[in-house]
Amino acid sequence: MNVFMSIRRSAQFCLFAAITALALPAAAQEIPQPQPQTIIPAAPQLAASSWILMDANSGRILAEHNSDERLAPASLTKLMTAYLVERELDRDTIQLEDLVNISETAWRTGGSKMFIEVGNQVRVDDLLHGIIIVSGNDASVAMAEHLAGGEAPFADLMNQHAARLGMENTHFENATGLPGENHYSTARDMALLSRHIINDYPEHYAIYSQRHFSYGGIDQPNRNRLLWRDPSVDGLKTGWTDAAGYCLVSSAERDGMRLISVVMGTNSEEARAQETQKLLSYGFRFYETMKLYERGAVLATPRVWGGDSNELRVGVNEEVYMTLPRNRNEELRARLNLHSDLQAPIAIGDDVGTLEVYLGEEMVGERQLVALENVEEGGLFKRLFDQVQRFFSGLIANFTD
Repeated sequence: MNVFMSIRRSAQFCLFAAITALALPAAAQEIPQPQPQTIIPAAPQLAASSWILMDANSGRILAEHNSDERLAPASLTKLMTAYLVERELDRDTIQLEDLVNISETAWRTGGSKMFIEVGNQVRVDDLLHGIIIVSGNDASVAMAEHLAGGEAPFADLMNQHAARLGMENTHFENATGLPGENHYSTARDMALLSRHIINDYPEHYAIYSQRHFSYGGIDQPNRNRLLWRDPSVDGLKTGWTDAAGYCLVSSAERDGMRLISVVMGTNSEEARAQETQKLLSYGFRFYETMKLYERGAVLATPRVWGGDSNELRVGVNEEVYMTLPRNRNEELRARLNLHSDLQAPIAIGDDVGTLEVYLGEEMVGERQLVALENVEEGGLFKRLFDQVQRFFSGLIANFTD
């Protein structure tokens, strides 16, 4: 069962049935004027080894180069370390005020530091800030020991969650990003991880935009220069080692559209900031992201056979966003492909078809349609009546075909 719909823009995007034009005399009908096509230039080429630009809501990739090349991620690794801390906070297995014992191993870890002292107890909240804002290797190891008993088992957790999130070309050996023979990731995987950080645990995301962090009387700046230059940028993480070069994962939001940029392998702090700015400017200039449907919005009410109700409310179980070239929203339309002969019983969340979104003739998105309510099996008389009605409706359909 196919149902076509038009999608029109307003304060929010709502679903309308396709409207049939009124029959007017030929002389009174307006001749449609061709609409100018939006011209999208090629994405900028960057002085970097690998990069990608992703919309945080729709997941659409707007630009990429060598985005699946396995590279040393340096301190971008700490995005996964922070993500796992945030996950445990969300699950209430740890609290921000919990105290973490600082081991000699954590204290001795080289590289960038939060400057925690061996034998002290430090709050989870402070350590999370130290990981994200000042890239503290000591803080990362301390949290790895607190959550998993050691950095090696914590790295195993990191890899399990990388697989769960679809990070197909990532393998972690530690919680810090210090060089390891089998420690690698990609621009695409870092963008996927960043999208989950933003969308899964938004209550902690404000930390990524903080410009300074002070601990033990030592004030350190966030190394993401764009936090000072572009008010729309509010995260995420820098990285550097000799092997990785200068890397930066950034996110910015303008007019409700959020982009994630990953740039890996530039030759300086300034270069990673400038190259990132090129990507973000390109995305915001030439694309826009629209929320088409809310989670739980009723998109159709198809017939159900043999149930205690004759109709089923059908919709999507997630918000539906689409990223498309600017000024082409009037070309959007949707098609519902509903399973034929829906039969009770049906439970909330059952698959009942697909939603296809088209931009002109191109399909630009597809989502699962689900039942938004339970339809229980009807009584014996109702089921028999529906069987007869279904039989004759099938005959009529075959005859009209």
